[in-house]
Amino acid sequence: MPNSIIVNKKVRPFIKKISVSGDKSLSIRWILFSSLSNGICKSKNLLISEDIIATIQAIKKLGIKVILKKNSCVIFGKGINGFKYKKNIIINGQNSGTLSRLILGLLVNSNEKIKIIGDRSLSRRDFRRISDPLSKFGAKFKLKKEKYLPLTIKGTSKLVPIKYYENKGSAQCKSAVIFAAMRTDGTSYIRAKKSRNHTELLCKHLKLPIVVKTNKNYDLIKVKKVKQIKPINYNIPSDISSAAFFIVLTSLLEKSELTIKNVNVNPSRTGILTILKKMGIPIRLKNCKTYKGEKISDIKVKSAKFIKSIKCNPNINSGAIDEFLIIFLVAAKAKGVSFFKNLAELNQKESPRLKWGNYILKQMGIKTICTKDSIKIFGNPDLKLNKKIIIRNFMKDHRVFMTSVIAALSFGGSWEIHDKDSIKTSFPDFLKIIKQIRS
Repeated sequence: MPNSIIVNKKVRPFIKKISVSGDKSLSIRWILFSSLSNGICKSKNLLISEDIIATIQAIKKLGIKVILKKNSCVIFGKGINGFKYKKNIIINGQNSGTLSRLILGLLVNSNEKIKIIGDRSLSRRDFRRISDPLSKFGAKFKLKKEKYLPLTIKGTSKLVPIKYYENKGSAQCKSAVIFAAMRTDGTSYIRAKKSRNHTELLCKHLKLPIVVKTNKNYDLIKVKKVKQIKPINYNIPSDISSAAFFIVLTSLLEKSELTIKNVNVNPSRTGILTILKKMGIPIRLKNCKTYKGEKISDIKVKSAKFIKSIKCNPNINSGAIDEFLIIFLVAAKAKGVSFFKNLAELNQKESPRLKWGNYILKQMGIKTICTKDSIKIFGNPDLKLNKKIIIRNFMKDHRVFMTSVIAALSFGGSWEIHDKDSIKTSFPDFLKIIKQIRS
C-alpha cells in the first residue's frame, strides 16, 4: 500500500508552536491578478501545491512569464489584455475548482476557443453555475452534458455588462464574474450571498473601480471597466483551512496547547473559530494586524475541558464550508446532539463531503441522521476507538484524507487511510507537521 498510511497510535499531549502553508485561495488569486498587472509581481510563502502549479501552468500557456523558486515566485504581468490566445490551448485545472472557475472570467474576451479539462473529481463538478452568468457577457461555452468538464470557451471583443444574482454563496462564481466584468464597457452589478471576499479585498487594495456595499446576508458589488492593474508584491499568510486540522486535534486531546503563527483570519473564513468557540473550545487570537486588506493573527488553542453540542446557525456556513468535516469530529465528542443544516454546497466539493463526513462518523460508531443537506450528530464525550477502520475510494479528496488522520490521532483505533498523495493538491506539508507535533 505505497499510497496509504496506517495510523494506530493516538498523539500524546503536547505544547507546540507551528506554521502552516500559505493560503491557497490567496495564492491562486495573487497569481491571476499578477498575470493581469502592468509590471513585475513578487510573492513569498506562496503555497507550492498541485493546485498552485496548475495555476502557474495555466497563465504560462497564456503567454505570461513566471519564475518559481521554492516558495517564492516572480510573475511578469502583461496588462489586463496581455494574454496570447493561440489556437488549441488546453488548460488543465487538475483538481482545482478555484483555478478552473476563476480563470474563465479572465478568458471571456479570448478570440480563440480554449479548452478546460480536469481530473476525475473536478470533471464531476457543476460548471454550468459559472458558464451561465459568463454567457450573459457574450462568451460562448460548450460543456459535457451541458454541465461538466471538459468545456470550451470562446470569448468576444464585444463584452456587455450584466446584472448577476449569486445565491449559492460561491466565492468562485462571484470572483469569476468580477474578473469578467473588469473587461466590459459599462458597469456590472452583482448581488452575492455572503462568501469569501479575498477577490474584493485585493481589488480594494489595488484601488480598482469596484465598490462593495454589505448588508446582513448579501453583498452588492458594482464593477466598472479596469484599464490597468498595478504590480502587487505579496507575502502570503498561512491558510486557516490548513490550520483547522491542528486546531481540532489540539482541542480533542488532553493537556495540549498549540500556537499557529501568522494565519489569515479574514472574517469570511473564520466560521470554524466561531463554531468551535460556541462549543467550548478555548481559542484566542494574538498579534493581530491588517495586511493588504486581510486580517492576520496568531491562533492559540488549548484542550477543551468540556465540549458542548451546537445547533449551528446556517448563516455561519459559508465561512466554514471547507472545515465542516473536521468540525464534525468535534461534534462527535460533544455532550448532546449537534445539528448542521443547509449544507448541500458540501456535496459540490472535490467529493460529496457531507456523505463522507457521515461515513467517517458511522465508522467511528457515532450515531447520525444525515439528509441531502443536513446532519445530526449524537456526540459521545467518552469516545475511544479500538477497532480497525479503512478509508478509501473518496475521489482523492484531500480533506477526507486529512480528517481521517486527525480522527485516528484523536480517538485511537487502527486506521488504514488510502490516497495520501491527495494532500499534494492543497497541503503537501500536512504529514510533516504531524511528525513535528508527535516528536
